[in-house]
Amino acid sequence: MPQEQYTHHRSTMPSSGGPQVYKVGIYGWRKRCLYFFVLLLMILILVNLAMTIWILKVMNFTIDGMGNLRITEKGLKLEGDSEFLQPLYAKEIQSRPTEQQNNQTIGCYDVH
Repeated sequence: MPQEQYTHHRSTMPSSGGPQVYKVGIYGWRKRCLYFFVLLLMILILVNLAMTIWILKVMNFTIDGMGNLRITEKGLKLEGDSEFLQPLYAKEIQSRPTEQQNNQTIGCYDVH
């Protein structure tokens, strides 16, 4: 029955073999453009995912933290050298009890 919905009888022209059936869908250049846009979207999604994974690897993001900064139950733990571009506000800064105090250097500068 669905085919009967799209049949059309032309009264002005004589029909040569019965009712004409019109195709329903996207054909020709419209179909090619649609496929092109779908392909372009898939390529953009893959490039976006690849760049996201690359940034995560380069910045050394893990479940525990990022780079030399680790998140622990007691707070943040910083291992190695670090440079802070913005002011650092901390209630308390400690070194680990197993390390010697002469290996730790904290440089403070007042820019105002």
